[in-house]
Amino acid sequence: MASLNVGNLGEYLREQRRAAQLSLRQLADATGVSNPYLSQIERGLRKPSADVLQQVAKALRISAETLYVRAGILDEREREELETRAVILADPSINERQKNVLLQIYDSFRRENGFTSGPDADVNADVDAGSGTDAGGDAGTTRNGDDAGAGTTKDQDPHS
Repeated sequence: MASLNVGNLGEYLREQRRAAQLSLRQLADATGVSNPYLSQIERGLRKPSADVLQQVAKALRISAETLYVRAGILDEREREELETRAVILADPSINERQKNVLLQIYDSFRRENGFTSGPDADVNADVDAGSGTDAGGDAGTTRNGDDAGAGTTKDQDPHS
């Protein structure tokens, strides 16, 4: 008998597939996963691997982490943390240094609130603890204009 999580996953996948206006056969073609196997997942008869879920998420243009949570592979808090990190890393409007500073600040707040930090936290914790620079130490520093607006103060604001 299928577990509740797998059933919920199947229902959710069916809803997402229909919202994307894809037939089961079209989804199978897009993912490289067989039509009968996808049908069994949707009906809650099979629990797919993380790899299959990732392929399905990509084809449906939805979050793989959401599917992992629904399948019981990932905890909700872990999903939220991963999604937060992914949004920061994917933002084209900030440079790599700014992304690293944001992740360091995020990790520091999570530690302060009693949560363990994510996969990059060990590197960030070393930077926080050992370099003499705190997580936000250079967040307001502008280098060659690449941080425009990142640490604007009232004195720097041309409109004040």
